[in-house]
Amino acid sequence: MNDLRRPQAPFAKEGWDVIDDEVRSVVQQVLAARKIVDFVGPLGWETSALGTGRCTALAAEPSEGVEARLREARPLVELRAPFKLRRSEIDAVARGAKDPDLNSATNAARKIALAEDRAVFHGYKAASIDGICEAAAHKSVQLSGDYENYPGVVARALDSLRNDGVGGPYAIALGHRCYTGLTQTTVGGFPVMAHVLRLIERPAIWAPALEGAVVMSLRGGDFELTVGRDLSVGYWSHTPDEVELYIEESLAFQIITPEAAVPLRYEDAQRRKRRRS
Repeated sequence: MNDLRRPQAPFAKEGWDVIDDEVRSVVQQVLAARKIVDFVGPLGWETSALGTGRCTALAAEPSEGVEARLREARPLVELRAPFKLRRSEIDAVARGAKDPDLNSATNAARKIALAEDRAVFHGYKAASIDGICEAAAHKSVQLSGDYENYPGVVARALDSLRNDGVGGPYAIALGHRCYTGLTQTTVGGFPVMAHVLRLIERPAIWAPALEGAVVMSLRGGDFELTVGRDLSVGYWSHTPDEVELYIEESLAFQIITPEAAVPLRYEDAQRRKRRRS
């Protein structure tokens, strides 16, 4: 943990405890992908890449009669969300304050949690990460604003998974728009969300970084999120008035079985994606 430079921060353990608790509370609420994909790690900050099990033959021999193959690796990407806190607020914690202003830490925690989930669900091209929804786009089921039809959409997604030989149990992750629409819609006084949950046979997962929704298998071995350093708070610098901190992690994501997920997409989101491409 020394590379996080926490001992250099101008405040005591009480300050770190309240900051860590705030960040932990936020990321646990926001992070969704970790609840439905395989999680590996943390492997440590020194982990830079993961072997893929594949290699490429090199045309140039190192010496006559000797073949060479270059092993392929998947690099981890580092994510960092900086934020600043007033030193007076952290000092107040040491004096027993129970209501320090940690809004900037809260916002940074939310941002980096959303960034992780967006990479898993929708990919991060710059880091060579393919997202679940894009990898399984050929199987996507169209959504509309008519949430009364949602149980039928989910049933078609489950049928698609079973037809491909993908066993359960199954999960559904719902983006903000889907989650809100389902919780506010009733048919004959009965919540539509309840119909959906009877099909899935487990609670829905709120996933604010997700556009639309995704139905996927929880059998394991299909999607793997690997973390080198898990979300951690570090120290950067300070002035007489402020302390600059950051939240950091390193990760890689691998899709092993793209058939194990069915994205549920809104038609307007599909049109926007086609325009961008």
